[in-house]
Amino acid sequence: MKKVCIITGTRAEYGLLRPVIEKINNDENLQLQLIATGMHLSPEFGLTYQDIEKDGYKIDETIEILLSSDTPVGISKSMGLGMISFSEVYERLKPDMIMVLGDRYEMFSAVSAAMIGRIPVGHLYGGEATEGLIDEAIRHSITKMSYLHFTSTERYRKRVIQLGEHPNRVFNVGAIGIENIKNIHLLTKEELEKSIDFKFEEKTALVTFHPVTLEKSSSKEQFKNLLEAIDEISNLKIIFTKANADTDGRVINQMIDEYVQKNKDKSIAFVSMGQLRYLSAMKYVDVVVGNSSSGIVETPTFKIPTINIGDRQKGRIQAESIINCTSDKSQILKKFKKAFSSEFKDQLKNVKNPYGEGIVSDKIVYEIKRQVLNNLIDIKKSFYDTEVR
Repeated sequence: MKKVCIITGTRAEYGLLRPVIEKINNDENLQLQLIATGMHLSPEFGLTYQDIEKDGYKIDETIEILLSSDTPVGISKSMGLGMISFSEVYERLKPDMIMVLGDRYEMFSAVSAAMIGRIPVGHLYGGEATEGLIDEAIRHSITKMSYLHFTSTERYRKRVIQLGEHPNRVFNVGAIGIENIKNIHLLTKEELEKSIDFKFEEKTALVTFHPVTLEKSSSKEQFKNLLEAIDEISNLKIIFTKANADTDGRVINQMIDEYVQKNKDKSIAFVSMGQLRYLSAMKYVDVVVGNSSSGIVETPTFKIPTINIGDRQKGRIQAESIINCTSDKSQILKKFKKAFSSEFKDQLKNVKNPYGEGIVSDKIVYEIKRQVLNNLIDIKKSFYDTEVR
C-alpha cells in the first residue's frame, strides 16, 4: 500500500478535503495518513481537530505551530517552527505523497519540508489569484514545489502551466466545495434555527470577514465600516463566522464579540459552525457578505448574492451573483440595496457557477493512484516553457 498524507490546518480546509480523505481512507491500495496543525489545535479557534476525530478518522500526527500572536513576527516564527516539525514528522511517517490545499502559511512550511525531504506533493487550487493577500505569493510558491496540481477552473490550469509546470501533471477538476454542497444532506431551515438557536427573518446575512494583508486601509478600519453599514439597515439579522489566524484576525474577532454583545437580539457569532451548518446557513440567508473565498466559490451554487468587500479576493474568477465593492461605508450600503432588490434577485435565477458541477474527489484520487501505484513520479521536474513551445 502507498501512503498518502493529507495535511490540514483549518476547519474550512478540512471540510473541503473531507471527500478526498474519505475516498483515500476507503481505498484498498492506499493508506491514509492525517496531520492536523495550525488552528485545529487552538482552543481559541475551537479545537477543531476534534471534528476530524468525531468523523471517525485517526490523526497520525499533530503539529503545534500556532503561537499566541498574529503579528508578522509571530507568523514568521510559526512558519519556522512548522518547517522543523514537519520534517521530523515526515521522517516518522515516511509518506509516498503529501496532499495540501490552498495557500496558508502553515502549508508553505509543510511543502517546503516535503521538498527538502524529496517527498512529492499534490496541491489543490494553484493558479488562483488573490491580489490583496500575501497568500498570492505563497500559493504560487507552493505550486513550484509541488508535483501534481488540481485546479478549480481551466484558466487556473493554464496559469499553473504558465508557471512552468508540465500539462501532463496539471488537472482541472473544479471546486471541491461544490461537491460538498451536492452530496451533503443539508439541514432544513427549522433544523438549522434549532441547532444554532437563531431565528431567520425577512433579511438575514451571513458575514465572514478575514484580515487584509496587503491593502492600504487596516482590517480594523474596513470591518468597522461594515459594522456601521449593517447598523443602518433595518430589520437585518446577522450570522458572523469569525476570522482565521492571520495577521489582525484577533482584532476582527474582538470587534465581532463586542458587536454581538450589544446586539444580541439580531446577531450571533461562531468560531466554527462546522461544514454542515455553514453550508445550510448559506442556503437560507439572503446575502453572503465579507471577503471570504466561500462567497466567491460556493455561494453562487445557491443562487444568492455575495457582497465582496475590498481586494482580498481580487483576481478570482467570479459568477454574476458577486457584487464587488470598496470598504467605504456608503458603498457597502449601496451594494446591500442592490443585493436586496427584486431586479437583482430575478437575475440570479440563471446564474451559473464557473467552478464546476461538483464531480471532483473521484478525479483527484484517480490521478493520485495512477501516479503513486505505477511509480510514475519523477521529482526532477523540468521547466515547461510555454513561449518556446
